[in-house]
Amino acid sequence: MILPKMAMQQKKNNNNSAKRASGSLPLDSMTKHKDQRVGILVDAANMYHSAKNLYKRHVNFKEVLKAAVADRKLVRAIAYVIRGASNDEEEMFFEALSNQGFEVVIKDLQVFSGGARKADWDVGIAIDAIKLSEHVDTIVLVSGDGDYIPLVEYLQAAKGCRVEAMAFRQTTSSKLIESVDDFISLSDSRKFLIGR
Repeated sequence: MILPKMAMQQKKNNNNSAKRASGSLPLDSMTKHKDQRVGILVDAANMYHSAKNLYKRHVNFKEVLKAAVADRKLVRAIAYVIRGASNDEEEMFFEALSNQGFEVVIKDLQVFSGGARKADWDVGIAIDAIKLSEHVDTIVLVSGDGDYIPLVEYLQAAKGCRVEAMAFRQTTSSKLIESVDDFISLSDSRKFLIGR
């Protein structure tokens, strides 16, 4: 059974999604304010590959963190990374993320006997978002993956959290953009990129 508060939030979210899709409601329909407690979850591998494929550049995670916090109260910022064949460049990247204020969570790349490889953080990020939702007002997902839509809807309806997403628009699910309370396109400013 959906509680009245949750039902009202779900109805509001559905109405906002429809208005956003029609262009009659700005993406930032809920106010950001300095007292909001924010948790930021970054799918670093997803962002790395998007920037590399789209721009042949690297993500400026320091600027991503600054834009995600947006002068609010940062509770946690977690970067989820994949370790391939451990090398100095990878370790330097992980250390750089840590030095910029992220907790770095590492998962080793799985290589199966047939040569297939698997590495993603979808379930881990979803679990951490649900846990973190008890301690924050806003969850910022730095990913464009449409697989997070059920998570976004759950956090909004069941937890009363504002959910924002940041990613490169070209590689972001349009349904994810419609689902979140605010979307920041990393494609709109070169400050989110490093390199030539």
